[in-house]
Amino acid sequence: MIAFVFPGQGSQQVGMGRALAERFLECRETFEQADAALGMSISRLCFEGPADQLTLTEYTQPALVAVSTAAARALTARGVRPSFLAGHSLGEYSAHVAAGTLSLADALRTVRSRGRYMQEAVPVGDGAMAAVLGLNEALVAQACAEAAQGQIVSPANLNAPGQIVIAGARAAVERAGERAKALGARRVVPLAVSAPFHCALMQPAQERLALDLRGLVVSDPAVPVVANLDAEPKRDGTASIAALVGQVTAPVRWEQVVRRLASEGVDTYVEVGSGSVLSGLIRKIDRGARVLSVADSAGVVDAVSALAS
Repeated sequence: MIAFVFPGQGSQQVGMGRALAERFLECRETFEQADAALGMSISRLCFEGPADQLTLTEYTQPALVAVSTAAARALTARGVRPSFLAGHSLGEYSAHVAAGTLSLADALRTVRSRGRYMQEAVPVGDGAMAAVLGLNEALVAQACAEAAQGQIVSPANLNAPGQIVIAGARAAVERAGERAKALGARRVVPLAVSAPFHCALMQPAQERLALDLRGLVVSDPAVPVVANLDAEPKRDGTASIAALVGQVTAPVRWEQVVRRLASEGVDTYVEVGSGSVLSGLIRKIDRGARVLSVADSAGVVDAVSALAS
């Protein structure tokens, strides 16, 4: 059983999507639709940069959704059909485009606003995120609780066993990192991010995004989307939107998402879009899984061939 999984912010790179558009008509059409929806050449930004603009959150998010959607359409045009979908943070929007819950145009415009709302929720420099390696969830949560001192810091990405990202106020994240090391963390790595995503500091962004999302025309997903919020498959449009609203301030439960997919019978994961971060995480979570990465035209051809055999 196949699941498509879609990457989130941090996977972007200049040049992404170019080979897809050059080789496959449906990918070229996807980028044309994206440019029209956004009133700008997001395709040129993906293909040519500049990198400093591509890494601005309000452009990164629609760029990644456009690339993931193009790659997914190339796969489905060649007969690859997933039984489940999931995405890491932003990637959940790509999943809902693939599922037909959201139109591509609505998703692109929404994630552009999502990026802006997230950036505006916390002044630049006030928030931070850090990866805590080699410590379990309970001890990471303990480190955050003991280090908070009236500030916000909490687990933000539960990515894989021994790989948890924390987010919050900069000083609190630094204190929590030191406490995590005292509790046995192997390493704490500060992340180069523009805002502290998936924590309570994002509440202003969540409130603004909720208004946008609840104003969209949505459909029930044609393929279930396992949500970051609770690792439950969403099979109707209302529940899908509620999960997208809730994930702004809630941790991304990626390890649980993959375990839920495995429990549903998924044994083959296809990472659809730029990069291969999720492929590495999945291999840590579900060691027996077959994992394929489709970031470009060669990846499409290889995946179609591998799945056919």
